[in-house]
Amino acid sequence: MRMLPQETIRRKRNGQPLSREEIARFVAGITDGSVSEGQVAAFAMAVCFNGMARDETVALTLAMRDSGDTLDWSGIDRPVADKHSTGGVGDNVSLMLAPIAAACGLAVPMISGRGLGHTGGTLDKLEAIPGYTIMPSADLFRRTVQDIGCAIIGQTADLAPADKRLYAIRDVTATVDSVPLITASILSKKLAAGLQSLVLDVKVGNGAFMTDTAEAETLARSLVEVANGAGVKTAALITDMNQPLADAAGNAVEIASCIAFLKGEKAGTRLERVVLAFAAEMLVLSGQETDLAVAEAKAGRALASGAAAETLGRMVHALGGPSDIVEKADRYLVPAPVIRPVRAADGGYLVSCDTRGVGLAVIELGGGRTRPDDAIDHRVGFDRLLPLGTKVEKGVEIGRVHAASEADAARAMERLASLYRIAPEAPAASSDILTRISA
Repeated sequence: MRMLPQETIRRKRNGQPLSREEIARFVAGITDGSVSEGQVAAFAMAVCFNGMARDETVALTLAMRDSGDTLDWSGIDRPVADKHSTGGVGDNVSLMLAPIAAACGLAVPMISGRGLGHTGGTLDKLEAIPGYTIMPSADLFRRTVQDIGCAIIGQTADLAPADKRLYAIRDVTATVDSVPLITASILSKKLAAGLQSLVLDVKVGNGAFMTDTAEAETLARSLVEVANGAGVKTAALITDMNQPLADAAGNAVEIASCIAFLKGEKAGTRLERVVLAFAAEMLVLSGQETDLAVAEAKAGRALASGAAAETLGRMVHALGGPSDIVEKADRYLVPAPVIRPVRAADGGYLVSCDTRGVGLAVIELGGGRTRPDDAIDHRVGFDRLLPLGTKVEKGVEIGRVHAASEADAARAMERLASLYRIAPEAPAASSDILTRISA
């Protein structure tokens, strides 16, 4: 007898376990549209409240993977590897990491997403580059990975289409922060992408979906166990998200930050430490290196030599963007009409940041979405954000607002200033990378 979608929702709402077949039928309905948007939202909310057992999560992941095509990289003469972040503010790691890994000899077919909740999306950032094609043909995608070593693109209609629909609905129904849904969403795409190895960046802190370290470890272990069980060699790093990772939050401003990073202008920052740590993980998991320290040094050389910057430029050009984006970023990244400094109200040390608030402030400026079909203003956001621990004098610039109007800028200036706390004593030092989890 055919299971009605509302019965599946009811059973999960009541905390009953769902069978593999029941989950597969519901996912098939998400894919073909026979399950309505309201039913998808209700199912997601029921999972948020009642969770899923490990077998249910595996079944959901595999059903979403099998809802579309899977990629085959046979014939590619490099190890096929990738990285995924659970989402943060100012988290543009992928934009630097993919070209660094490619410059070190890996193939990185990176399937990325749009902004989710208060966090930014890699695809939204890339669309700030004129001409960049986030949805290339399968042939162009494969050719770019083969010839250049990396391609960062969007999720095609044929790759885990059930996740594409569920992802958009979760974004606007407060059902993002669920371990089973996050696990299935991330891994369905990664398993469909034909990877051989995967490193996961699980964020924890006031700017992450997981604010509790124990919860972040639960998610990381779920991801690592499911992925390794599916045959993809996987590890996870739990990283701090109690302040924006880059010194920018937005779309075009994060692309500018990425290019500056690859040109060697962000040396010694926590962003550099995190990027190189993930590059080392990718090289070791893929079998290119056996020692993390040796692998990190190799990644550092690819950055310092300019090889990674060249790789980014070639990737952007291959996917329709300008050939000289690295050399002439200012020519192509459209600036906001209004750029204003945000100044410290007092002297002292920057001791804390409401990082989620920064992400929401970007959305309020127009740099994110409140509905799946909202248009984004790629020009807006914040840059020149100072890291926590910085000693500041009253009136010194702690960041800049990029806004579409003077009124928007005034609101955002006041908002950003309120999100940082200044105190007489320096804060305790914090770690960028908290824990490593492997199989």
